[in-house]
Amino acid sequence: MKIAMWSGPRNLSTAMMYAFGNRADCEAVDEPFYAAYLAESGADHPMREACIAAQPTDPEAVVAGLKPQSKPVHYLKMMTHHMLPDFPLDWAKDCVNVHLIRHPARVIASYTNKRDSVTMEDIGYAEVARIHAALPGPVIDSADVREDPEGMLKLLCKTIGLGFDPAMLSWPQGPKEFDGAWAPHWYDAVHRSTGFAPAEGELPEITEDHGPLLEAAMPIYEALRAKRLRT
Repeated sequence: MKIAMWSGPRNLSTAMMYAFGNRADCEAVDEPFYAAYLAESGADHPMREACIAAQPTDPEAVVAGLKPQSKPVHYLKMMTHHMLPDFPLDWAKDCVNVHLIRHPARVIASYTNKRDSVTMEDIGYAEVARIHAALPGPVIDSADVREDPEGMLKLLCKTIGLGFDPAMLSWPQGPKEFDGAWAPHWYDAVHRSTGFAPAEGELPEITEDHGPLLEAAMPIYEALRAKRLRT
């Protein structure tokens, strides 16, 4: 089984990868199109040169490398904003496509903790909508996973036809062998974790300059949230 887990950044996506990657039957792949996205878009991301050096920059070469190596479950952590309009998507029709979402206010607040500025392109909500339309599949909200990790993972596994493994509920602290080259900048919190963080509190306040970004992202989030899996 090949699973493509689609999300924008700061969406609990790395913790979900660690959950699946902790299964004995699963091989995890971290953001395979990141270098190709950086090379074509010119985006100035942290650790840009290290990321480009670590992966193929030709999207077709990335697709050619998306093959399970040794385990029956192949889990792909996919960032929607990495899939530029001319990047191939046909390969994903052979995957079980799952769409992971998070409230835009939380995404914006988390993203600006790591970078000084944030745009709609950075957080990928328009691409979330485009890719969900092209590759329909179950939708899960990160808030639901944090509130009830076992219940939501059991439901997700049942929905996609995969047996639940309790190993998905915890993992060892520290970096993982399948982490991308960008992990030192982005993954400090999840490297300190041994499982999913508890349920989140009140929504963070968004500064006035990020108000238009929140306003633009909310309809996309709400439309997908209405379709989410619920225990």
